[in-house]
Amino acid sequence: MIKKLGYIILSLLILLAGFSSCKAFTAADKGFNIVTTGFAPYDFARQITAGKADLTMLLSPGAESHSYDPSPQDIIKIQKSKIFIYVGGESDAWVDKILDSIDTSKVKIITLMDCVELVEEETVDGMQEEAEEEEEPAYDEHVWTSPRNAKLIVQKLSEALCELDTANAEEYKKNTAAYLEKLDALDAKFKAVVAEGSRKTIIFGDRFPFRYFADAYGLTYYAAFPGCSTETEPSAATVKFLIDKVKAEKIPVVFHIEMGNEKMTKVISEATGAKVLQLHACHNISRDDFKNGVSYLDIMEKNADALKEALA
Repeated sequence: MIKKLGYIILSLLILLAGFSSCKAFTAADKGFNIVTTGFAPYDFARQITAGKADLTMLLSPGAESHSYDPSPQDIIKIQKSKIFIYVGGESDAWVDKILDSIDTSKVKIITLMDCVELVEEETVDGMQEEAEEEEEPAYDEHVWTSPRNAKLIVQKLSEALCELDTANAEEYKKNTAAYLEKLDALDAKFKAVVAEGSRKTIIFGDRFPFRYFADAYGLTYYAAFPGCSTETEPSAATVKFLIDKVKAEKIPVVFHIEMGNEKMTKVISEATGAKVLQLHACHNISRDDFKNGVSYLDIMEKNADALKEALA
């Protein structure tokens, strides 16, 4: 309750500051403003707009997405945007509090979890369970990790952009069509990698934000924690289970995610001889990658190469 009240008070103060200094933000508004919380929707919007809109990613490059906390400046950016895109779910609980306390009547709000068919986050064999179980089902938030879902999200974003920025609608449609073809090619590549592999099981010594991806390509997975777990230290039983699984099935690779804790992955590797590789979930990218324009497609292409090695 105290935290929620703090958000509301902060938001009211920000509104007053915004009204008293509008000129400071007008100069920065060069065109159609789109604000996203994380990298995946940022890049999707970037591919569609191709320089025709001002894009802002609230999560700083290199930052861990699950520990993000909005600044007053971030809240002002949301209110001044034409389109605000966020994931939804527990990790974005702060968004709902902010949106409830500011005027969003002129903002088109898009939630990625509303763009696809959701699945519940699950606890598979051997996985470390949360200290406190949820009373209601928790849906997996990482909807963008499947290229098929990425297509659905891109189509929704494109429709919103075309509706609100009619002057550039035809170019957006053209860019969208071209990008959807690339996502189809990426989907086909993952299908081929899985079809040509000698196994269908992957191991993560980390959180597992790839539920939609695994479902899309018929993969079985074992991991230390669910995708949005707050746990960081696995139990001895979890460690033993994953080590035994790697040994029993002679799995050649153990994965970790970007900006994750690689400690457990290294323990499994040392005990089994499995190679440590990264499967990037596109939560965020490094400052250097952001500066160099690394895209969702670039990341997923590397994931395809890593998956091929893991399924060999």
